[in-house]
Amino acid sequence: MAFEVRKPSWFSRLFRRALVGIYRQQGWRAHGVVPEPRKFVLIAAPHTSNWDFVYFLGLTEELGIMPHFMGKKSLFRWPWKNFMLDMGGVPVDRSSSKNYVQQMVDEFERREEFMLTIAPEGTRGNVKAWKTGFYHIAMGAGVPLVVGMMDYSSKSGGLGPAIWPTGDYRADMAKVAEIYATVTPRHPAKGMTAIFAKEEE
Repeated sequence: MAFEVRKPSWFSRLFRRALVGIYRQQGWRAHGVVPEPRKFVLIAAPHTSNWDFVYFLGLTEELGIMPHFMGKKSLFRWPWKNFMLDMGGVPVDRSSSKNYVQQMVDEFERREEFMLTIAPEGTRGNVKAWKTGFYHIAMGAGVPLVVGMMDYSSKSGGLGPAIWPTGDYRADMAKVAEIYATVTPRHPAKGMTAIFAKEEE
């Protein structure tokens, strides 16, 4: 079934505009270009603060892209369904009988443009291992990984080059780590220590 583009509600547009306003007021700026075609898994790391979401949203707005994210299917019910969809949410059935990786692979198949944002750490706290679902999705969908960068030292960010997954997780993550080594997160102590460790999903 083909994907239908929806028009965001006035509330969603107002909410997004408010967050972008905070981003600009704080003096952030975006750099770089968006890889083409616009179908890739966007890695959001290191995730060390709730402010990451606000500034990341501002960065994507300035770059002219609409990133998507996965959300539990139960969140896409009235009264929040339309808001979640407007913000880029994609409902996922996480029941034991459903394979969420395949669900996202199917989403890539049915959309002409899909930039799926995933935070492999899964939390803002200290992480022992990255969850590997993002990697399996990219492999299954045949799309590249793109690093989302947010440098708090310069209040700038953007998207790194496309990294095509080879099946060698550790080698591919070495490329990701090399890019992230150039940016400073809000809380450096929580950095990228778990990037090579992996937790299967």
